[in-house]
Amino acid sequence: MASTKTSKLCGRKLYYTINAVAGLAVFFFGYDQGVMGGVNTSPDYVRVMGLGHSEYRSKSEGVVATITQPTRQGGIVSIYYLGTLLGCLMGGVLGDRIGRLKGMVVASVWVTIGAALQAGAQNLAMMLCARVICGVGTGCLNAIVPVWSAEVASHTSRGAFIASEFTLNIFGVVVAYWLEFGMGFIGDGDTQVRWRFPLAFQIVPMLGFLCCLPLMPESPRWLVKMGRINEAREILGRLRSEDGDIDTPRAVAEYEDIVAAVELEKEHTKRNSYVGMFFGRNDGNLHIARRVQLSIWLQIVQEWTGVSAITVYASTIFSQAGYSPRKAQWLSGLNDVTYMLSTLVAVVTIDRWGRRVGLYWGAIGQGISLILAGAFSRLLKDHPEKAAEYGGAAAFFVFLYTAVFGATWLTIPWVYPTETFPVEVRAKGNAFGVVGWSIGNGWLTLLNPVMFSKIGENTLHIFGAVNFLSLPMVWALYPETANRTLEEMDLLFACDSPWVWHAEAHYQKMKAANAEIDHVGRLAIKGGENSPPPLDDHGDSKEEEIPDKA
Repeated sequence: MASTKTSKLCGRKLYYTINAVAGLAVFFFGYDQGVMGGVNTSPDYVRVMGLGHSEYRSKSEGVVATITQPTRQGGIVSIYYLGTLLGCLMGGVLGDRIGRLKGMVVASVWVTIGAALQAGAQNLAMMLCARVICGVGTGCLNAIVPVWSAEVASHTSRGAFIASEFTLNIFGVVVAYWLEFGMGFIGDGDTQVRWRFPLAFQIVPMLGFLCCLPLMPESPRWLVKMGRINEAREILGRLRSEDGDIDTPRAVAEYEDIVAAVELEKEHTKRNSYVGMFFGRNDGNLHIARRVQLSIWLQIVQEWTGVSAITVYASTIFSQAGYSPRKAQWLSGLNDVTYMLSTLVAVVTIDRWGRRVGLYWGAIGQGISLILAGAFSRLLKDHPEKAAEYGGAAAFFVFLYTAVFGATWLTIPWVYPTETFPVEVRAKGNAFGVVGWSIGNGWLTLLNPVMFSKIGENTLHIFGAVNFLSLPMVWALYPETANRTLEEMDLLFACDSPWVWHAEAHYQKMKAANAEIDHVGRLAIKGGENSPPPLDDHGDSKEEEIPDKA
C-alpha cells in the first residue's frame, strides 16, 4: 500500500505523479542506450578496453581515438542486449508473481549495481560482465514499467500516458549526448572522467526511482488477480475520482470488469509458463500464442525500420556534407533534440488516431526519408563539389526520418504488448515484446557496421524497403487496441482467425450478443448460459443444424 502521505493524492495529481515516476525509469532507458555512443569515442576508454589507440590532432579536435578492434567494440555494446533478453524474462515472472512495484525495486537494484561496475571497469572482462548485469536490470524494468503504466491508465488515454514517458526516454538520449559532448572539452578529451562519469550518472535517475517506488500505488489489476480486493478498490477510487471515492460509478464499473476478466482468464489459462504461452498450450481460445508473436515481431520490425542505421550513419552524412567535426557533433545533438520533441506528436495522436494509423503513416514517412537520404548520400559521394546541396538534402531527410520515427514507431511497438495480454500473464506477455526488441537491437548492432562497410548508403535503401513491407503486415495482422479497455482485449483476440477483419467482426458480434449484460467483463469467450453461438474463422455463427427427423 502507498504511504499515508501519498494516499492523499487522487485523480489527476496521482495520475501525473505515477507518470513522472515511471518516466524516471524510461529516462534511464534512453540515457543508457545513448551513453555508449560517447563512451566508445573516449580515447582513455579505447586504450583501457584494448580497442585501438589515440593521438593528438589539433586544438579544436583534441585527442582523437582510432578503433582497430571494431568487432570487440561492437561486442561490448551488443552484449548488453543479451542481458536485456535474460532480464525481461526474469521481469515477466517477477512482475506477475510478486507485483509490479516489488519487481521494479529488484530490477532497479540490478541496474544500480551494473552501472557502478561499468563506471569502475578496469578491463574488457569487467566491462562485459557489468554490461550484462546492467542489461538484466534494464530488461527487467522494460518488462514491468510499461505494464504498470498501462494498468493504472484509463483506456482513453493509455497510449498518451505511455507515449509521454517516451518523451523522457529520448530526453535521456539527449542528456547522454550533450553531457559527453561537454566532457570532451576536459583535458583535451583524454581523461578517465570523460567516460567514467557518464556511466556513473546512470545511477542518479535509478536512485530517484527507487526512492519514489515505496510511495506509489500497486496495479489494481494485479491486486485483483491476487485476491487483494479492498486494496484494488481503494486504488481504483483514487485513480478515477478527484476525492478518492471508491463508489464512484467509473471506478465501480472498471473494478467489476477487472474481476470478471480475471475469473474468465483463470478458467481458460491452465498453464502460463513462457513455453506454454509461446506455443499456446491450454489457453482456451484466448490465443495467447498469437499475441506473443505479434508482440515479438512488431519490436523486431521496429528496429528494421532503420532507426539503428540512422543512429550509426547520421554523423557520417553530416561529416561528408562538409561540416567540421564539431559542427557535425552539434548537428547530431540537434537531431536528438528533434527526436525528443517529435514524441510529443505521439502523445497527441496515439489515442486519437489509433495504433494502426500511426504505424501506417510512420512507415510511409520513414521509408521515403531513408530512400532519399540514401540517394542523396550517393550523389554526395559522386559529386563532392556539390557537398552543400546534396549534403544538406541528405541531412534534411535524416532529420525528417528521426521526427517521423519519434512520432510513431518509437512508442507504438512499446504500447501494443502492454495492452494485448490477459492480466494473468501481462508482465510475461510484455516480456516477449522486450525479447523482440533485444533480438532486433542485438542483431543490428553487430550487422550495421558490416552492411555499411560492404554496401554503404544502400543499407538505407534496404531499411526503407522494410518500412513499406511492414504496411501489409500491420493491415492484416494487428487489430486496433486504442480506446478499448484492457479487459476487452480477450474479446478482440477470441476469434480463431488471425486476420484483422475477422477479429473485428467477431468482436462486434460478441459485443452485440451480450449488450444486455451490464459490463463487458462478464462476456463469455466460450460456453456458459449467456454465451452467443460459437463463431467460425470469419466471425459468423456456427449454428448446429437440427437433423430432420423425417
